[in-house]
Amino acid sequence: MRIERKERPAATILHADLDSFYASVEQRDNPELRGRPVIVGGGVVLAASYEAKAFGVRTPMPGREARALCPGAIEVPARFDAYMDASRAVFEIFHDITPAVEGISVDEAFLDVGGLRRISGSPVEVATMLRERVATEVGLPISVGIARTKFLAKVASAVGKPDGLLEVPPGTELDFLHPLPVRRLWGVGAVTEAKLADAGIATVGDLASFGEHGLSNLLGRGSGRHLYALSMARDPRRVETGRRRRSIGSQRALGRRVKSEADLEATVVAIVERLGKRLRGAERICRTVILRLRFDDFTRATRSRSFLESTDRTDIIMAVARGLLDDAMPLIRDRGCTLIGLSLTNLDDHDNVQLALPFEADRGAELDIAMDQLRNRFGRDAVTRAVLVGRHHGDDAPMLPD
Repeated sequence: MRIERKERPAATILHADLDSFYASVEQRDNPELRGRPVIVGGGVVLAASYEAKAFGVRTPMPGREARALCPGAIEVPARFDAYMDASRAVFEIFHDITPAVEGISVDEAFLDVGGLRRISGSPVEVATMLRERVATEVGLPISVGIARTKFLAKVASAVGKPDGLLEVPPGTELDFLHPLPVRRLWGVGAVTEAKLADAGIATVGDLASFGEHGLSNLLGRGSGRHLYALSMARDPRRVETGRRRRSIGSQRALGRRVKSEADLEATVVAIVERLGKRLRGAERICRTVILRLRFDDFTRATRSRSFLESTDRTDIIMAVARGLLDDAMPLIRDRGCTLIGLSLTNLDDHDNVQLALPFEADRGAELDIAMDQLRNRFGRDAVTRAVLVGRHHGDDAPMLPD
């Protein structure tokens, strides 16, 4: 028997999203940047202020293209420590307002404020207080969407940007949603948007009128059902707290300059070193390594490989990651490479049984622990691999706790 979840009677889910997060932190910390077009990053745009976005600058646009669109832009290097500090301060405010907080990234979260009416007021009043506290205590603009579902709250915060507050009252969901372009729906990227456009579907309302059956024929059963449900404002998911990550990952934008195979290998080594440390720090083990590549023509490719048993050993993960890169080298030589990413997935808690390994492998685990301790005490680059000596191999972007 299929059980339908009861629809919420009130709009009590908030989606809070910091505006142009990295760029806003830069403008906060340097008054000379306020009101001016700011680009964070050099070779690839990591973030752009709204003044730069007005010229068409977007992430992850190549820096050269961004400078051509906005010649007056001010470029600043990324300061990930500052962004992480700002994120922690904002999340402290979230958790001070309600215990029901589901972090999505360092600059956005869902909050359920349904039980706060007698304590803090209506959802709109709570959202207003949240925005005022973030502005006063952290010095950053934040947009908040309010709705009965997570999906609509996220759409509302996006429509309300920059520095806005937008509520979708119960009963008005379809009136709000249907005039919007289809790209507002989760799961509609450039390829899907093009397919929908070819079928004469431009707005969410057009998509809803096309029907679930027609969408399934056009996009496949799963995608068709998913998009039709969203177009009818159906999203039964609750705000979830305390859920551990299913994967951890990192990526490096490489720009359009020609990279040698040694450069690419060094990038993979650097990523694995940091992911291995994060994995052990979170007391997790992984079963699968995924390599993600973006090419000069903006196409992408993914390669993955799984272990027989889960592990947190850097050398084992490194061997698999290098193997995946070797397998992908023919594509890289043919198309060039502008981004490399690695993800460790199928995570489990460290206390679960790992593969029994010989003495040499135990020595490898001891080496991992020793290197982690040295880096914690003396800095990330205090101990490094020979292939990374003399190379700047990128900074870690801020992330939610593992």
